Amino acid sequence: MPRPRPPHLHRETTRHGTTVWYVRKGQGPRIRIRAAFGTPEFEAEYQAALVGAPRQKRGEPEAGTLAWLLARYRETTDWSALSPATRRQRDNIFVHVLDKSGHHPASKVTTEHILNGKERRAATPAQARNFLDAMRGLFRWAKKARLVKVDPTAGVDNPPRKAGEGFVAWTEDDVAAFEAHWPIGTRQRVWLDVLLYSGLRRGDAVRLGRQHVREGVASLKTEKSGGTVEVMLPVLDVLQATLDAGPCGDLTFIVGANGRPLTKESFGNEFAAAARSAGIVKSAHGVRKIAATRAANAGATVAQLEAIFGWTGGTMASLYTRKADRKRLAKAAMHLLANDAGTSIPAPLHPVREKGEKG
Repeated sequence: MPRPRPPHLHRETTRHGTTVWYVRKGQGPRIRIRAAFGTPEFEAEYQAALVGAPRQKRGEPEAGTLAWLLARYRETTDWSALSPATRRQRDNIFVHVLDKSGHHPASKVTTEHILNGKERRAATPAQARNFLDAMRGLFRWAKKARLVKVDPTAGVDNPPRKAGEGFVAWTEDDVAAFEAHWPIGTRQRVWLDVLLYSGLRRGDAVRLGRQHVREGVASLKTEKSGGTVEVMLPVLDVLQATLDAGPCGDLTFIVGANGRPLTKESFGNEFAAAARSAGIVKSAHGVRKIAATRAANAGATVAQLEAIFGWTGGTMASLYTRKADRKRLAKAAMHLLANDAGTSIPAPLHPVREKGEKG
């Protein structure tokens, strides 16, 4: 039995005997399909014609393909609203997706395809989550824009996170070892102190410079928030002494060996190498954790922690304050376990025996 023709697809034979295909909705315009019938390119042109997408320009991806859809996505406010770091991360993911499937019609991407992509990255759960986040962003926008009918990422769960608390926090001993190995006057010491006494993420720390400081207060819109959260951090005397000794750059306090600013990726690698040289196998993010721990242990409130570290929603700040509160409460209550009065804990009284009960 012949398969039914897709909606709004019409066939016509010209006076020269050539079969041509076109899409027409009701009395609307006729949109010619130029690719060969039955090919993926034909399907992509058909899907693009259904939604009224403009015909592709020379050198552009085939209309309706995954590559074409992604090109349209990059032109939207949904994409530009993402932080630069998130866009870079997702671009790296899309490069591999397009290399494998960019020529396929976007409408043919199924939940099974998304699940397969997730499973291929199962050995690294963070990569699997990033892949899903990237594809969700693309297809949620595409469905909202009516460029696809179905979001294939809907209902696909993130892989479970590994047990643990993520990046390992630095300890006070780690800080002391780094300071001993990299004294004031080295660029590595500038790196540590900017992280430790500002509480900034590495992506914000590498951008911080003199232009952000006014009357002793550094103001910076955080990268991860997409510029929606601004932190205002007084420059502590201990940090100012390190910055005065340098070396620092013209636009950023953190610089590489050539005196130029570093990307957050390069800085992360170089900082980790400097830490290893001091006998510490931990990351730059772990310094942010000890900064938060110090503040919480000193009695900082949730609101104060959020102001310092640019958090919102209370979740992260509460994590540190709860730990600090438990530590303080345990310290204050441990004496209750001791026998300060010099008497033993009395044995429980025997219940009154019933008549005739043997002792």
